[in-house]
Amino acid sequence: MSSMTGTWKLHRTRGIRPTPRTWPPRDRIALTAGLVAPFLVAVALVPLRTSLSHTSAALVLVVVVVAVAALGSRTAGVLAALSATAWFDFFLTRPYQTFDITAPADLETALLLLAVGVIVSQLAVRTRRLEVRTVTDAAYLARIHRTADLVQSANSGDTVVDHVRTELTDLLGLRTCRFEYGTLIGRPPRLEKDGSVTVGRHTWNPDVDGWPEGEIELRAYGNGHYLGRFLLTPGPGDVPPLQARLVAVTLADETGAALDTAGPARR
Repeated sequence: MSSMTGTWKLHRTRGIRPTPRTWPPRDRIALTAGLVAPFLVAVALVPLRTSLSHTSAALVLVVVVVAVAALGSRTAGVLAALSATAWFDFFLTRPYQTFDITAPADLETALLLLAVGVIVSQLAVRTRRLEVRTVTDAAYLARIHRTADLVQSANSGDTVVDHVRTELTDLLGLRTCRFEYGTLIGRPPRLEKDGSVTVGRHTWNPDVDGWPEGEIELRAYGNGHYLGRFLLTPGPGDVPPLQARLVAVTLADETGAALDTAGPARR
């Protein structure tokens, strides 16, 4: 309770409104498909319902559920499974165009359709997320490796600073990013080593509340000594995930190492 009160007071003091959470466009499309696609496929199967076995029809609808789940979220997959079961009952089992099932075998098939649709949709979503995570991790590692190579070869810390500014802007979706050498003026929100954000004495959760207003500092240290800070101005998009923020901290650490070794060409 005290934590919630403190967060509310912090919002009120700084005039900050949490960033509203909305469905991404891809998920909205998937949710719509989860409702509509099983209906359209079931209608398309109506002319074949006397010659097509109920098991085959159910398998066709399972394929639709998997396609929706692979496109969108777990919620879209479950919604598609429910929709597929409902329209299978309505269009493809007797009595037709009702939600009643009289044959025990048809009821069993409908329940299996629902269960298999839900389970397979979960697997499809998990597979897609693992694929995205693998690709994303490779991109994160590439940024770190590029910067590490530059730290080894650069004659000036300024070269690394300019490179990391560009990397941070792209990685975090920033509007602007600048670097201050060796100054600590003011107390802007700070991106911490663990990817969280500190505003004054309070911990700010960007995954829930969005970015705080104004610039956010990301400090660079070399051999434990403060050497400067990046000042980040967030862009209008979503807050980057924790993994991206941790990569940003790593890039700042590499900048600190470069400044400590080569030093900046200008102050």
